[in-house]
Amino acid sequence: KNSDHEFMVYEKEETLSLDEGYGIQLAANSIKILNQIDFNKIDNEKIFHPNTLDFYDIQNKRICDLDLSKFNTNESKYTTLQRSTLIEYLKEGIYTQHLRFGKKIKEVSELKEKILIKFDDNTNDLVDYIIVADGIFSITGSFFEKKKNTPKYKKALAIRVILKSKSELNINEKNISLLMGGNTHIVLYPINKKKELNMVCVIRSKKYDPDNIKSLVEKVVLKQNPSLKKLFDNDI
Repeated sequence: KNSDHEFMVYEKEETLSLDEGYGIQLAANSIKILNQIDFNKIDNEKIFHPNTLDFYDIQNKRICDLDLSKFNTNESKYTTLQRSTLIEYLKEGIYTQHLRFGKKIKEVSELKEKILIKFDDNTNDLVDYIIVADGIFSITGSFFEKKKNTPKYKKALAIRVILKSKSELNINEKNISLLMGGNTHIVLYPINKKKELNMVCVIRSKKYDPDNIKSLVEKVVLKQNPSLKKLFDNDI
């Protein structure tokens, strides 16, 4: 919104994936920032405001809770939604004229107190600042740091599912629920007003077959609580 500054977002993919996508949680502080670019105008049916984080053991026995609403203001509330909903809003409402696709950085160098970015499509751009924001698997970061940027794998993987119907668990589906077990935990939370739930199950295991995740679920999760089986009957 500050016309004194020009910006451009470079995306290496040819398009942004706007498939159904999985959930994301946004704390009140990030909503306050997003509201600076009119996030408060987003379709209210596509978001949810959970007030409480409920803690359970893996047997679905409630332990305690955390009141999230005490961090809220009238304008900025803890919010959950689908990632694709957020991306689509940012793309259509903010970045359409400031977004270039198919831009993979090949080289970065300094030129007369500016930064010269060369892309592998034989184009380049001259800028004052460059912000690298492409995650823990960043390739771009290697242009600026000498050390090799390799994530440390802790033998854990995340399994994600969108639940279209009731979870059939003894939980409050208007809250965020965290079930904690041995070498696993499960998070469930609403992502819109249609009562759809996002589920993420994190499992730590030294050995697993990526083509047979359900056998790992049975070995680690369902062995501790067989009644959770219906959570994994959907596409994972």
